[in-house]
Amino acid sequence: MGILLAVGILVPLLNLTVSTAHPLHVSTYTMTLLGKYLCYALLAMAVDMVWGYLGILSLGHGVFFALGGYVMGMYLMRQIGDRGVYGNALLPDFMVFLNWKGLPWFWHGFDGFWFAMLMVLVVPGLLALVFGWFAFRSRVTGVYLSIMTQALTYALMLAFFRNEMGFGGNNGLTDFKDILGFSLQSDHTRAGLYVASVIALALGYTSCRWITTSRLGKLATAIRDQEDRARFIGYRVEDAKLWIFTFSAILAGIAGALYVPQVGIINPTEFAPLASIEIVIWVAVGGRATLYGAVVGAVIINYAKSFLTAAFPDAWLFGLGALFVMVTLFLPHGLVGMARHTYFSRKRAPHAGT
Repeated sequence: MGILLAVGILVPLLNLTVSTAHPLHVSTYTMTLLGKYLCYALLAMAVDMVWGYLGILSLGHGVFFALGGYVMGMYLMRQIGDRGVYGNALLPDFMVFLNWKGLPWFWHGFDGFWFAMLMVLVVPGLLALVFGWFAFRSRVTGVYLSIMTQALTYALMLAFFRNEMGFGGNNGLTDFKDILGFSLQSDHTRAGLYVASVIALALGYTSCRWITTSRLGKLATAIRDQEDRARFIGYRVEDAKLWIFTFSAILAGIAGALYVPQVGIINPTEFAPLASIEIVIWVAVGGRATLYGAVVGAVIINYAKSFLTAAFPDAWLFGLGALFVMVTLFLPHGLVGMARHTYFSRKRAPHAGT
C-alpha cells in the first residue's frame, strides 16, 4: 500500500509539473501504460480470490473484465454525440453505417455516468451470480468447472463478434472523445484516470484482505483444502463459493471499466480464451493466495510482454510459455513465495546451531 501510494502521487506529479526536457519527467504514454498495468493488477487480484483462496481455477474471468469494459465503452460512445464521423447525435457511427434506425433498448440510460457505473457492477456481477448459482448448486468442480468458464468466455466472444449484437462487431467500440466532459486526450484527464486506477486497486486490495482474514475467508481456505469435510461439518459451501465468485467478477468488471478509457478501445478479443489464461499465468508467477503476489505478477508479465512484443515480436509467446513452465516446475509458490522462503530461511539461520 505504501508503494502504491508513492507511485499514485509521484507519477502524475512528474508528468504534469516536470518539464518534458527534464530527466525525471514521466511521459503521458508511460503514465497510461502504468495505468493499464494497474487495471491488470486489479483483474489478477480478482482471479487470485477465487483460485488462490477458494481453489476455483477460473479460465473465464476475462468475460467479466470485458463486460465492464463494454459498459464503460457504451457510456463513452454516448458522450460523442454529433461529433462522430456521420454526425448523428443519437446513434454511434457503427450503427449508422449498418443502417440501424434507432438506438437498441439496452443502450438507453448509458448517456448518464452514474447509471453506467452502476451497470459496471451489475452486469458482470449478475452474470457471475447466475453462472455460479447453476454451477455450484450442481457441484461442478475441478477441471470441469474450468472448462465451463472457458466455454463461457468463448461463447461470448463469438456472440460479440456479430454485428447483430449491437456492440460494434469485430471493430468494437472506439473513437472516444471525453469522460464527464473532460477530453480523453488531455494530460490532466489521463492523470485523473491513472489516480482512479490507483484508488481502485487500493480499495480492491483492502476489500480482498478484509474478506480473506474474515470468517468467510477462513471458510474459503477450508473449502479449497477439504471441500467435502467443510460441507460435512455443516457449512453452506455453495453459498460461500457463489458470493466470493460474484465479488471477484465485480472487481474484474471495475478493472475493465478503468482500462477502456485509458487504452481507447474495447473489442471482442478481450473475451478470447487466451486472455483469460494469461491472467492465470500472472497469478501463478506472482504467487497464489497472496493478493499482492497477483499484483506483482501482473505488472512484471505485462511489462515483459510490452518489451518482448517490441524486441522479439515473433518469439514473445514462446518466452511467456517458457516462463510459466519454469515457474510451475521450480517456483510452485511464485515469486512472492520464493521471497518469503528466502526471508524466513535467513531469519532462522542464526538460531540453527542453538
